[in-house]
Amino acid sequence: MKFGFFLMTQKGFDVLNSLIKNQQTQFVDFICIGIDANLEDDFSDKIKELCEIHTITYFFKESLSERVLNSDFYIAISWRWLLDLSNLIIIHDSILPKYRGFAPLVNMLINGEKEIGATALFASNEYDKGDILAQEKIAIQYPITIAEAITVVGNLYIELVNQIIRQSLLNSFQPKQQNEKEATYSLWLDQEDYFIDWNWSAEKIKRKVDACGFPYDGAKTILENDIIIIEKVEVEQDVQIENRTVGKVIFVKENCPVIVCGKGLLRLTVAKNVNTKENILPLSKFRLKFK
Repeated sequence: MKFGFFLMTQKGFDVLNSLIKNQQTQFVDFICIGIDANLEDDFSDKIKELCEIHTITYFFKESLSERVLNSDFYIAISWRWLLDLSNLIIIHDSILPKYRGFAPLVNMLINGEKEIGATALFASNEYDKGDILAQEKIAIQYPITIAEAITVVGNLYIELVNQIIRQSLLNSFQPKQQNEKEATYSLWLDQEDYFIDWNWSAEKIKRKVDACGFPYDGAKTILENDIIIIEKVEVEQDVQIENRTVGKVIFVKENCPVIVCGKGLLRLTVAKNVNTKENILPLSKFRLKFK
């Protein structure tokens, strides 16, 4: 039984590394590597290096059209492009049918979901609507960064791939239809989505800051016409504000500005100018408003 893998990001790397450590590379027909220029580290070079060290056939997505594919099954992890293949299995990082679509893990963390997970499903004409083969989930506690969550979900991906290999060898696939009444969708993110809405509660904004950090670009805000990347924040005890205007600095604690949110207060502890990469703290003046 041979599997063709379409791999991207840390999750793809983690799965390949697990196959190597568990001496399962005999099931690997090829590795097709995708590149995501929007990530600070998309792990494409690391995936390539693993393939070269362990003599695994690999190629990049750009040469996919030149290849004749004859694997028994195909598994796509973090893949962003359409694949017209039979026996294609997608691993999606949400507990389907919830959060179908794009950036599900980021959006789950921002929304404060108590569980995160991953689902292995057959590909379908409409994204993330195929029959489910296996599913894993785990409870989480906040605060949690996106990097920490990716590591957690990566372990679930490894378990799902192991289940798929076992089921294929035993010819024991038992696909299960999704309940359409429970379906929700997660929209793709653009650069505007990384900007903070100070009308949100302090707790939700903190979750956004944690969810948009490395390997993503980071949560952003505007201060005096400069774009600022906010890397770390702490929730502060709220006070009664008679003329609540979100984004304004109300206090300075330990040289860090405390900002008014729609509900609650946030203290910025690490914030950098997007162009210079320099820390903007401590601020040069008090009367400032983040937008």
